[in-house]
Amino acid sequence: MRESLFTVVTTIRPPTLAVQRLKKALDPAGGKMVIVGDSKGPASFPMEGVIFSSLADQEKLSFRLSRLLPTGHYARKNLGYLMAIQAGASCIYETDDDNAPMEGWGARSVTVPAQRAKGTPWVNAYRFFTEEKIWPRGFPLRLVRDDGSLDVEEGGEISTVVAPIQQGLVDLSPDVDAVWRLVLDQEFRFRKANSILLPAGSWCPFNSQSTWWYPPAWLLLYLPSRCSFRMTDIWRSFIAQRCLWELGTGVVFHSSEVEQERNVHDLMKDFRDEVPGYLRNEELVRILETIRLEPGTDAVGANMVRCYKAMQEADFFSGDELRLVKAWLDDVEDIIPAASLQQ
Repeated sequence: MRESLFTVVTTIRPPTLAVQRLKKALDPAGGKMVIVGDSKGPASFPMEGVIFSSLADQEKLSFRLSRLLPTGHYARKNLGYLMAIQAGASCIYETDDDNAPMEGWGARSVTVPAQRAKGTPWVNAYRFFTEEKIWPRGFPLRLVRDDGSLDVEEGGEISTVVAPIQQGLVDLSPDVDAVWRLVLDQEFRFRKANSILLPAGSWCPFNSQSTWWYPPAWLLLYLPSRCSFRMTDIWRSFIAQRCLWELGTGVVFHSSEVEQERNVHDLMKDFRDEVPGYLRNEELVRILETIRLEPGTDAVGANMVRCYKAMQEADFFSGDELRLVKAWLDDVEDIIPAASLQQ
């Protein structure tokens, strides 16, 4: 059976060149695109064959979450995930409106050949694909000069693994923090290399820039909204990794698949929004490591609730995030019976 590939993108702009290139790459694979607008627009999206949801459209959705999410926040992308799942997705590829597929981009599979990283507490996955000094947004600043965070068997065995979350790297303007941009900013290209699997017990933040998701990880798609735009996908990534360990797997990182012509950013605003991560990401993963979770796909929802509850009790969120998490879980289960998520 052919997989039903859906791409989910948020935007406040009319169709960008990157979105047009993505649509062109999706068509041969029969892929569909869901576009989620926000309070700044757009009111319409003149591109044939896309599923567009303006803010006015979102207010009419039956999802519990649509009534709880704030406007003007990246977490409105959650509604796009729900729409894709409701429309029958068997694979969700998420990206942004300034990321364009490179030659060779194509649909992936939940099973992938990958080399296993050694079990160090923190792994700078970007360094598997370059000799240059670079690190992903959300990586601890105190470790960016630590070569111990790059640990892989030279010529190590490549095996086929089940990976319900896979992160593709991005050329030209990869997803890095404001510190890197303020100090080292340049156009950047990664080299081609084996895909890397992070084992249980190893942490590396992943983002929403070029990420593949499959049904066992559907619930983990949820983006928190009671935190800054720069932390929502990073904190999601830590919770997702902790829950993946209970499924006997971890996140996989791939060589570059897309290139980004980055939208204009205020780097000092980005820096301010990233301060909670600079100061507390290591504390966050220590909290997640101490939580007792249950193994198996049928426990993912309950495990998520435990993680978010612990974060809320530790004041990571500015409001009642747990209420939104539970609404999300109820919405997904309304769309797909729990048994289907375990396939």
